[in-house]
Amino acid sequence: MATSASISASNPAAETIAVVAFDGISPFHLSVPCMVFGEDRTETGAPRFRMRVCAPEPGPLQTNAGFTLVVPHGLEAIRRAQIVVVPSWRDDGRPAPPALIRALQAAHKRGATVVGLCLGAFVLAEAGLLDGRPATTHWHLAPAFAKQYPKVKLQPEVLYVDDGDVLTSAGTAAGIDCCLHLLRVRYGAETANRAARRMVVAPHRQGGQAQYIQQPVPATAERDRLAPLLEWLGEHLDVPHELDGLARRALMSRRTFTRRFRESTGTTVGQWIQNQRLALAQRLLETTDHPVERVATGAGFGSAVSLRKHFLSAFKVSPTVYRRQFSRAEEVA
Repeated sequence: MATSASISASNPAAETIAVVAFDGISPFHLSVPCMVFGEDRTETGAPRFRMRVCAPEPGPLQTNAGFTLVVPHGLEAIRRAQIVVVPSWRDDGRPAPPALIRALQAAHKRGATVVGLCLGAFVLAEAGLLDGRPATTHWHLAPAFAKQYPKVKLQPEVLYVDDGDVLTSAGTAAGIDCCLHLLRVRYGAETANRAARRMVVAPHRQGGQAQYIQQPVPATAERDRLAPLLEWLGEHLDVPHELDGLARRALMSRRTFTRRFRESTGTTVGQWIQNQRLALAQRLLETTDHPVERVATGAGFGSAVSLRKHFLSAFKVSPTVYRRQFSRAEEVA
């Protein structure tokens, strides 16, 4: 799962986001980018976006939920958008209209960020935007995708893939993860966290699609036993943790604890803690003027050297540059 920290300080004005609707679309899929980017949260200091829902065909659109949508814009909206989102696509393998393919290609060529959520990845692949690049899609149609688009480096096990100017996500709720990630990349962790709180969803889920394929809903007992531990860990990221000690706190053997932790979160104990510490470091860099050394100890990395190493590996930018970029974006927003 690739990530980036290239905040769009160079484009401080309200960004235009074009979301592509189509006849037969799922209202949930369409609502995902609209909820993340379309709601007015400026009273909390969040950025305001210009949302443009558009469609390749004129007139009312039928949804798969039995009601119709009136979409105010045609594909010309894509020409003025900094971000273009294809929130899904038809699951019958039908190709996208040539006009939509040309619009996506032109948007990508001029530098827009193009996002394919769930089956929207099929449209991006049809447009040739994923050739030679990593991508993901809904696990159910991943075999068909791999067969149809062999040039794409499919990663069916992850929730989303950020490859810079092109992003793709797995099915349904993973679209929320992908959009929140994009919001985090462009405007910082705190902005994404505020949006997630308003939506009452996790600001950053760990793991991948495999946990949902094999075990869609973890056993209630496991969730209940791990939830207090995860909450406690989130409040004590600044101190070292040993696996045996965490297992004892969860009242499990080491072997059972590691197995159930992965089943519940989709990742290892060490990686989960690492990801939480990185997210905390982002928030501290954004919301405080603490020296990097203090941020490092507060987030549990122990030293500025360790923080820089892990921050660079995860976000391809140093903590100091991240803070500078975020501060610049704040000043001009």
